[in-house]
Amino acid sequence: MKNVKKIFRGLRVTPAMTLVLAIGALVIGNGSLVTAQKNVIDEVIWVIGDDAIFKSDVEMMRQQMLYENQRIEGDPYCFIPEQIAIQKLYLHQAKLDSISIPESDVFRSVDAKINNAITRAGSKERLEQEMNKPLSAIREDLRTQERERYMVQLMQRDLVKNVKVTPSDVRTFYDRIPKDSLPFIPTSVEVEIITNEPVISLAEIDYVKERLRDYTEQVTSGKRDFSTLARLYSEDKGSAVQGGELGFMGKGQLVPEFAAAAFELNDPKRVSRIVESEYGYHIIQLIEKRGDRANVRHILLKPQVTKEELVTAMVRLDSIRTDIVEGKDGKTISFEEAVPYISQDKDTRMNNGLMVNGNESERYGTSHFEMAELPMEMSVLVDTMKVGDISHAFTMKNTKQKDVVAIVKLKSRTEGHKASLSEDYQALKGLTEDQKRQETLEKWLAQKQKDTYIRINEKWQNCDFQFKGWVKSE
Repeated sequence: MKNVKKIFRGLRVTPAMTLVLAIGALVIGNGSLVTAQKNVIDEVIWVIGDDAIFKSDVEMMRQQMLYENQRIEGDPYCFIPEQIAIQKLYLHQAKLDSISIPESDVFRSVDAKINNAITRAGSKERLEQEMNKPLSAIREDLRTQERERYMVQLMQRDLVKNVKVTPSDVRTFYDRIPKDSLPFIPTSVEVEIITNEPVISLAEIDYVKERLRDYTEQVTSGKRDFSTLARLYSEDKGSAVQGGELGFMGKGQLVPEFAAAAFELNDPKRVSRIVESEYGYHIIQLIEKRGDRANVRHILLKPQVTKEELVTAMVRLDSIRTDIVEGKDGKTISFEEAVPYISQDKDTRMNNGLMVNGNESERYGTSHFEMAELPMEMSVLVDTMKVGDISHAFTMKNTKQKDVVAIVKLKSRTEGHKASLSEDYQALKGLTEDQKRQETLEKWLAQKQKDTYIRINEKWQNCDFQFKGWVKSE
C-alpha cells in the first residue's frame, strides 16, 4: 500500500545498503524493448556458477535503464553485466541460506506495476499487444523479477544485520574526513504540537455509513464486485488500486478494531459489519485464510469536515494560544502544561507535545526534523519562527490523513553547519554505520567471487569493473 499507516501499525524498514541494482529483465509498457531484444544475435557472455548471462539480457537491461532514465556508469556493456552478476551471487547465497519472502509482498508489488503499465499503455489489450504476450505471462515474469529483487534486499540486510559501531569508530571516521569535505548538516528543529480534531456532524457520519451499506448490498446481491467498488470509491488509495486487497496479515499487523472484524469472517461471499477505526469507516471482505494470517480487501470512507467545523476548531485553539501567551485571570500556563489536557494527538500528548521523527533518515526516532521532513503546512510557519514562539492555529493532515487543527511551539533550532563530533554525533554515527555496511558487503562479495566459478567471454573482459576479481587467471 502506498500509505502503510492507513491500516498497518507502524514498522520501520531501513533501506539496505545496496551495491547492486535490483535488476530484472522485464520491461512493461514499452513495446520497443521487445523489438530490441528480438534483433539481438544471442550468445552467452558471462557464466556465474550454474547461471549464464546472455547478450540479450544486457541489451534488454540497457534499453530498460534508458527508458526509465536510470544512470549507467561508464560503458553499459561493462556496467550492466557486472550488476547482473552481482545479483546472481546474492541470489545464490539467498538460496543457500533459505532466505524466503512473503509472497503477499511480491503479489502486491506486481499488481501495482501491472496497474501502472495498463494505465500507461491505455488498456490491457494494448499492453498485451506491445509485449506480444498475454497478461498472465507478463504477470508471471514480473513475479520472478520482484521475487528476486526482494531476495537480494533481504540477503543484503542479513549480511549487515550485526554491523555495530563504537564511539571510537565514529571518531576515527570523523578524523579521516578532510575538514573541507565534512558533510553539511542541514538546519534542524524540535517542535511541540497541540492538535484538535474538528467535530464531525452525525449527519456526515450517517451519510458515510449509508454509502457503505449500499456497497454491501451491491456486493451481496451480485450487482458489483467488492474489488470494483474498492477501486472506484475507497479512500485508502494505496490499496484501492489493488481492489482493496491488503495481502496476508496477522492480527498484530492491523489496528485492533479492523483486525477483530477481519478475522471474524469465514465466508468470502460475505461482507463484514461496518467497522470504525482511527482512520475512518470500513467494510471488509475475506479473500483467504492461512493459519493465523488472512488476506482481506476493504473499502475505507472518511467523514468529511466542513469549513465551519474547521473555523470553530481554529478559533478555540487560537483562544488557548492567547491564554498561554498572555495568561488568563492572572494565571499563566505553559504550552507543555496545556498539552495533556487539550491535545488530541495521542502520539505526543504524554510527551509535552514533542514530535518524534518517523521519516526514513538518520534522524529517525529522534525529536529533530529537517524542514522538509515536517508537514508542509507546519514547515512554512516554523521556518519563520523564533525559539519559544507559538504559532497561530492552522489546518493540516495528521499521520492518518485526517484534517486537524494545530498550534506548534518551536522548542529549538540548530542552524545548518559543517558536521562536528560534539554536535552531530548521531548523524556521524549513521554515516559510519553506512560505511561499515558498505565495507562488509564488499568484503563478502570479494570472497564470493573467489568461491564461485566465473567465466567471461574474452570479448567482454576488457572493462574497468567496479569490483575486481571477475577475470580469473587460468
